[in-house]
Amino acid sequence: MTNPSTSRMPDPGQLVPELNDISAALFRATGNRSVPRATMSLVHLRAGQIVGNTYLTILNTGFLRKAGESEERVTAVSSWQDAPYFTDGERAALALVEATLQPAPHGRERVPDELYAEVAEHYDDKALATLTIAIGQISFYAALAVIGKPQPVTSLADRQWD
Repeated sequence: MTNPSTSRMPDPGQLVPELNDISAALFRATGNRSVPRATMSLVHLRAGQIVGNTYLTILNTGFLRKAGESEERVTAVSSWQDAPYFTDGERAALALVEATLQPAPHGRERVPDELYAEVAEHYDDKALATLTIAIGQISFYAALAVIGKPQPVTSLADRQWD
């Protein structure tokens, strides 16, 4: 078993340099400001919680805190359904990431038309496409995080891979 302070694999960006281009493209695509940055970080934090990954949870918690989000909002993401700290738009985005990353009830779509319509009430076409890409982005990084097990950090500038 590996030491918990040591990543499981070397830096994948060093092994596959094209990863840096993919990462840059995803950050450009999701950084178009059509969705508030706080919403993106809330969605990414919830995704990290859903997949049960400390790296993603700590990283996105750090982003939210550095952006000045309240401790109540940061800590209530895991129980957002009954927490009073989120806007209707944030709730719709959180519901969308949950529906996307969790198994659907038997015989049902993961993202039913009703949920899509709810999200579309809060986000225009560009924002909805951006939010969809952001969920795909975090899913992409979730695979690297759960398989590679980088060290938990609060900033992308910190050393994550051994």
